[in-house]
Amino acid sequence: MVALKRMRLFTADHGVYTKCDERHRLALYKEALIWQGLHHEFILPFLGIDWATFAPALTMVSPWMKNGTVLKWLEDRGRRDVDRLLLETAQGLAYLHSVDVVHGDLRGTNILISDDGHACLSDFGLATLIRDSLVYITPSSSNHAGSTRWTAPELLEPKRFGCERVVRTTASDVYAYAVVCVELYTGSPPFPQLNDGGVILQISQGMRPTRPEFMSAALFELVTSAWAEDFRTRPTSCELAASLQGLIAVPSLST
Repeated sequence: MVALKRMRLFTADHGVYTKCDERHRLALYKEALIWQGLHHEFILPFLGIDWATFAPALTMVSPWMKNGTVLKWLEDRGRRDVDRLLLETAQGLAYLHSVDVVHGDLRGTNILISDDGHACLSDFGLATLIRDSLVYITPSSSNHAGSTRWTAPELLEPKRFGCERVVRTTASDVYAYAVVCVELYTGSPPFPQLNDGGVILQISQGMRPTRPEFMSAALFELVTSAWAEDFRTRPTSCELAASLQGLIAVPSLST
């Protein structure tokens, strides 16, 4: 069984598929180009592009993950796997960065669970190649709706950090990873009581989520370093993975 990721392309006439918008088509090609080159145990495999099933719309094909997202897995099974899954997520992210890929949209809903219970990073729609000029995006074209809680402050207010343009980087991925740590421990997005505007205000004032119950002080110290205000001081994803490996006792998978 496979999963199909379809890009919805409608014309103004009758809401039916008649032609693909070139910009969206190129975005899909770009995602497929990056994704097909990724091969790691904690990255969702890319199986190809399907031209026929929803023609003329294109779909990207990946294995069907019956266990769903990491959030559902932890909700169903409890938090006993949380540290192992955080480590696997960090290792998957470190792999991406080692091959010069920025994920760009790391959050709990984009981490799936394989049939044998391991984390798989997915959804590379905002992924960029570090050496690719497309890594730069204008503030007007960057849409943080729905993902604000995982968005690093330098992406929300680039000029305040001396950045001329909004640019997703390995450092902004590391920030998002820190937020994911809190998300997986609590089962909720950070600042759940606030709307996106309130979250942006909190982040711009340097506020961060409090330490979740049951998260060790040592792990929260690592999380705190990863969402540091100054992106230049954050650890790399490789350093995060190495530190996590030393911090946590990873349990074996249980049925």
